[in-house]
Amino acid sequence: MEKYMFPCLSKSLFGMECLGCGTQRAFILVLTGDFGAAFKMFPAIYTTLFLFLFIILNFIDRARNYHKLIVSFAIVNATIMIISYIYKNILFN
Repeated sequence: MEKYMFPCLSKSLFGMECLGCGTQRAFILVLTGDFGAAFKMFPAIYTTLFLFLFIILNFIDRARNYHKLIVSFAIVNATIMIISYIYKNILFN
């Protein structure tokens, strides 16, 4: 399955992982049911999935306003991504 994944531009150009490195692999792990490994691969995978769910719901269900949920999940997602990036690449590199 890895041969069909997009390569990380940051990793190929600069040799450093980006904030989103591991998202594709974590998503595949979620689909196969390996939830713990998905979290270890990319800790923000679950907030990312909820964020995309609410973005899709925002387009489908125009009667409800999902704006606050989308902004909240985006902030939480970005925070988790930054903390996990610092943890993986700066503290333990």
